[in-house]
Amino acid sequence: MNTTALRHTLTPAAAVAGAAVLLLTAAGGASAHVGVTPDKTAANSYALLTFGIPHGCDESATTKVAITLPAELNDAQPTVNPNWTVEKVTEKLAEPTKLADGSSITKRTSQIVYTAKAPLDHELRDALVLSVKLPDAAGTTLHFPTLQTCETGQTDWSEIAKDGQDPHSLKAPAPSITISGAADAHAAGHTGSAADAGTVQAGTAQAAAVTSTDADARSWAGLAAGLGGLVLGGLALARSGSKRKAESAS
Repeated sequence: MNTTALRHTLTPAAAVAGAAVLLLTAAGGASAHVGVTPDKTAANSYALLTFGIPHGCDESATTKVAITLPAELNDAQPTVNPNWTVEKVTEKLAEPTKLADGSSITKRTSQIVYTAKAPLDHELRDALVLSVKLPDAAGTTLHFPTLQTCETGQTDWSEIAKDGQDPHSLKAPAPSITISGAADAHAAGHTGSAADAGTVQAGTAQAAAVTSTDADARSWAGLAAGLGGLVLGGLALARSGSKRKAESAS
């Protein structure tokens, strides 16, 4: 095969390889941060917040995850995860806060701390689920600064974008959700009783974690299919170029 034919044959393969690298880089970046996925965001509703722990700190295994609750939340109910122990950290309020039902509180849950029973390997991921009552404040963004402690080092996911700043430019953004409009019918049916809401949450917490994992699996499956299509297309193009060269030479 002459040099020109070789160049034409390699060009499609190089294009395929380049596209594959770009796809893999994008996928890696999308899953790099500790983030939160809510099952709903409706104002004044009960929601399950799934915090994804995708990797350790510079390849060091994760040993503890401390999630700080925003001031708009007074409490959170952590879902049991067999890989972790969990505790609530409370703080005393400067002055009593009156709740919607007329009662008052003098302290609130300020942080939920998960401690790994065995360090979570850098190449493995896990999901931590909290049940919360979202405030009646549509349009408000709630930030959950999260301190990830590893066997070596820490990562403080607490950066919040300033006005006009691109959140994607942050190196360690705090997980966040934005509250949407009025609660949907399902949520509205469980806003009157915390006990009722707890029953619903207990039955769906595991499903929320599984859904998050399945979504990741589907994402990687789609990526694999896309790469496969690129490779097959590149090979077909290379064979076509070689055939045309051979016919021209004859």
